[in-house]
Amino acid sequence: MVELTQLDVDAIVVGSGISGGWAAKELAEAGLKVLMLERGKPMTHGSGYLGEHEPPWERNFHGLRPRDLYEEQYEVQSTSYAFDETTRHFWNNDQANPYDYDPEHPFHWIRADVVGGRSLLWARQSYRWSDLDFEANRKEGVGVDWPIRYADIAPWYDRVEEFIGVSGQALGLDHLPDGKFMQPMQMNVVEDHVAKVIAEKFPGRVMTIGRTATLTEPLPGRAPCHYCGPCHRGCSTGSYFSSLSSTLPAAEATGNFELRANALVESLVYDSDRQRVSGVRVIDTETGAKTILNARIVFLCASAIGSTQILMNSRDGDHPYGFAHGGGSLGRYLMDHTYAAGAQGIIPGFEEYYPYGFRPNGIYIPRFQNLGEGEDRNYSRGYGYQGGAGRMSWSVMSKLLPGFGANFKHALRRPGPWVFRLAGFGEILPYAHNRMTLHESKKDRFGIPQVSFDFTFGNSELNARRDLIQEARVMLAAAGAQEITTFDAPMVGGAAIHEMGTARMGRDPNTSVLNGFNQAHAARNLFVTDGACMTSSSCVNPSLTYMALTARAADYAVTQMQDGVI
Repeated sequence: MVELTQLDVDAIVVGSGISGGWAAKELAEAGLKVLMLERGKPMTHGSGYLGEHEPPWERNFHGLRPRDLYEEQYEVQSTSYAFDETTRHFWNNDQANPYDYDPEHPFHWIRADVVGGRSLLWARQSYRWSDLDFEANRKEGVGVDWPIRYADIAPWYDRVEEFIGVSGQALGLDHLPDGKFMQPMQMNVVEDHVAKVIAEKFPGRVMTIGRTATLTEPLPGRAPCHYCGPCHRGCSTGSYFSSLSSTLPAAEATGNFELRANALVESLVYDSDRQRVSGVRVIDTETGAKTILNARIVFLCASAIGSTQILMNSRDGDHPYGFAHGGGSLGRYLMDHTYAAGAQGIIPGFEEYYPYGFRPNGIYIPRFQNLGEGEDRNYSRGYGYQGGAGRMSWSVMSKLLPGFGANFKHALRRPGPWVFRLAGFGEILPYAHNRMTLHESKKDRFGIPQVSFDFTFGNSELNARRDLIQEARVMLAAAGAQEITTFDAPMVGGAAIHEMGTARMGRDPNTSVLNGFNQAHAARNLFVTDGACMTSSSCVNPSLTYMALTARAADYAVTQMQDGVI
């Protein structure tokens, strides 16, 4: 039985991650009563980061991977770089929360299972999009045109960067706009060398330090980064941005905010007479109790897949294919970034230098292909590189050095050579055939239809990936690298953890789910501001754009409420 609960709240925010945190903060600071619903478990900033500084000898299984456990319960989540015994308590259990995909064309749905979501686990790379990105669909006749341009979102990038703290270096590039930066982190001696070579030998290319949401200067309640290293385990000093350390405390400080964990939103409640969403159906993940909660506006921020699952499961007589179907666009145009391809090599001549501390950041080479008119390549758009230089550790050297006994152990005391690695992130086009659906027969433990994925890469992505591997090799060779090797891991959708699309923005309700303010065409009091809203994928990390879009949408929603439109 579903119990109808009347709540005196203005807004419900679904999801507590990067987007949800910003929605809650902006709405609560505007004076709205906000209820946040998070399907994951409670998590407390600081004390909840159980593995933050835990040494290997104190970890479960002494830090080793319990293979049977991972294969049975965390088959997908354990593929992430951030998954191990120090972070397992953050992650979704795949066995308990399954989904469906074609094994021949897998899609990795990477999910956290705690308050704060993946904002606790992200790599914090924070880049603005430009009109090169917002205008690409229109110029190429791909997908639909974005209903916004850089000028629409630039003030909101400013607002977000000033609050979260982004360190970086201004470059003056039109296709990678500068932001409100704290002082940049320093590149090491080998990175400086490679950057100079690229600038000298490759006109139009530049290598810089990454732009990261990690503090180099203090902000209220947050300390500058002290380079301790294992960021994905949680940051009790708040030196890196997460919703748990930053936006949720800001929302709570208003007195207008309430958070409920273990609260799974099953679907939306639609009032056909008023043509608006009146509330959400919620399942308590511990007791199984079902409740309907009401609010004047609803923000879906449950992740690209999670929010669209809620929309697709909101079926009724008026919406047999799910709510805000967008003429069939709901669930389609799923995107990610190509990932885990590039090159690395040994850089000789700097053996007297050694990097100190664990800088939580790497280098960035912005996109340099297909920037101007007349470039004739066998792929669309482009890619950027992340990576950096470091000395081989003893654990790597132990596999390479010959010998055994005392001499072998003594040799491991000396640091290995400098290695430089370039890994590319490439843009994926918005294809209609890349989609998620709800399975007709498979359901999860709460009786909700499982998500099913159908995802393949196109020739554009494959060709761009080949090019980025080749160009990485060429740049390393120019920098004097030796023993250059390339890497090209199997391409898996979702592996970059940048899933986007499935409820895209656009101008036409017949081809898009949302308008230019992330407002559903089908109900003016419903907003979707996470990765689901994206109309194309760019080749830069998308989280900063999610936050800016969310802040902008929240401001618009408040204005609409004040004007009596909502």
